[in-house]
Amino acid sequence: MKLIKTEEAVGHVICHDITIIIKDKIKDTAFRKGHVVKEEDIPVLLSIGKDHLYVWEKDETMYHEDEAAVILADACQGEGMERSEPKEGKIELKATMDGLLQIDIDRLIQINSLENMMIATRHTNTYVKKGDKLAGTRIIPLVIEKEKMKQVARIADQKNPLMTILPFVRKSVGIVTTGNEVYYGRIKDTFTPVIREKMQQFGVEVIGHKIVGDDPEQITKSILELKQQGAQMILCTGGMSVDPDDRTPLAIRNSGADIISYGAPVLPGAMFLLGYFEDGTPVMGLPGCVMYAKATIFDLVLPRILADVKITKKDLAVMGHGGFCLGCDVCHYPNCGFGKGV
Repeated sequence: MKLIKTEEAVGHVICHDITIIIKDKIKDTAFRKGHVVKEEDIPVLLSIGKDHLYVWEKDETMYHEDEAAVILADACQGEGMERSEPKEGKIELKATMDGLLQIDIDRLIQINSLENMMIATRHTNTYVKKGDKLAGTRIIPLVIEKEKMKQVARIADQKNPLMTILPFVRKSVGIVTTGNEVYYGRIKDTFTPVIREKMQQFGVEVIGHKIVGDDPEQITKSILELKQQGAQMILCTGGMSVDPDDRTPLAIRNSGADIISYGAPVLPGAMFLLGYFEDGTPVMGLPGCVMYAKATIFDLVLPRILADVKITKKDLAVMGHGGFCLGCDVCHYPNCGFGKGV
């Protein structure tokens, strides 16, 4: 940067914020760093005591903050996103569709480990809606060496951006309600309405609902019938504990599904079961907490299931970090820490 007379500053870029202070009236930023000085700005600058200004001296080896922000945004932006215009060296990305936001965390860390630049994102595997903010990018100084930004290009890949939004492709579900107490009408089924409501939020159609007792053969038969009907995922409610009469895990196993895990390090939701049929159709056993708790393991895995992201045993193990719900009197999920370690 260089120091010049204010009267000669038209067309130059200011290198720092300039504050205006009038006692008992105003204290504000009159001009922000990066502002291009206009003719009408000169009297204002002189009136606040700025006879000289530090301005950016154009150098072919350097990028202005707005130019650098574009490079960072290019590294991030995938399908289903739009960006703001650069403002004060910052660009924000927003979703143009509903879906599952996924972040390449390793490459994000690599870029943020470089000097004088940053990318701030939402958590990976977050369910986002059209219009939601996703990330912001900027460099720290007003200008940055082009050579440093080349490092970003080497880490980034325009064919494989750091951020992607996967659309929800599983649009139908079959529900198997288990338990003699419901089957024989001893109690009202209050679980299925909860599931239906969650499915409705994602535009998923319930194409079949079967109520069976604690007979594992009947549970298995119902699972396979729903799969035959074309259900793109199958949810089994009830019978997920270790009580002698709880047979749902056995029935799911007997259906031929490959069991990824029976149990997950998440509270609420420890007794969750996940399996996949050979064709990729997921089947889940939902613990009772899904019926009454605002946020559970099911809420963490459901967006991934709908986006057809196959969940591994390791994925479930990682959910233990951040998987402890505090049970707040007023639930703010998903705007809280629950599940944010995944």
